[in-house]
Amino acid sequence: MTFETVYSDAPALDGPALFPTMATMRAMRRLRPDAVPDETIDRLVQAAVWGPSGGNMQAYEYVVVTDRAVMADLAPLWKRCVDAYLATTGKHAPKGMDDAAYGRMVAAIEYQRDHFADTPALIIPCYKFPEAQFDEEGLGVYAASLGPAGLEHMSSTQTRFQALAEGSCVYPGVQNLLLAARALGLAANLTIWHLMLEQEWKKALGIPSDTHTFAAIPVGWPQGNFGPVRRRPVADVIHRNRW
Repeated sequence: MTFETVYSDAPALDGPALFPTMATMRAMRRLRPDAVPDETIDRLVQAAVWGPSGGNMQAYEYVVVTDRAVMADLAPLWKRCVDAYLATTGKHAPKGMDDAAYGRMVAAIEYQRDHFADTPALIIPCYKFPEAQFDEEGLGVYAASLGPAGLEHMSSTQTRFQALAEGSCVYPGVQNLLLAARALGLAANLTIWHLMLEQEWKKALGIPSDTHTFAAIPVGWPQGNFGPVRRRPVADVIHRNRW
């Protein structure tokens, strides 16, 4: 039995309102070209802003693209990124995934690529986390707390910590946005393909070079219908008390 054939947590469809929202939040890439009202987009970003923020710094910014001319300018960038991504995924489904399901996913990605200029809205969450601040006393506490092993890997640890710290300040908000979109009947899927050409995207959208982007989220009214997501059963992913 694979995750493609199992609806995990099926009872969630009958649970509190949030649960069926989560359980039917598929990545729907075929969008109608109809515009999404600005006030609706604002509601999505408001949901994102309600997400947690490390240290409550709230150093996020959201670039919202709805102008069709700007979207048309971005379409070639999107195509290059998607083509590069698809070149890494292979022509056959990964282990545990049904070939037909994989084919449908790739077809949907290609459809979105070929119709990107008609995307009603694109939301790009950004964040700039401040550099870690160490003084002599702080370094002493750091060394005493983590010991020689911690100091040996201090540089790589701080690099990874900052990257994950920024992500942890952004992605909970992104999930809020996706949930809000589903609740409002909108399709919105999280992608990070633009990172392959992030500097070109930032230049095209006037995003400061020292600010990181974390997603490019197409938003619009879906052509199809929402339905249960296919996920691995909970019993297969839990490790209780230790791995």
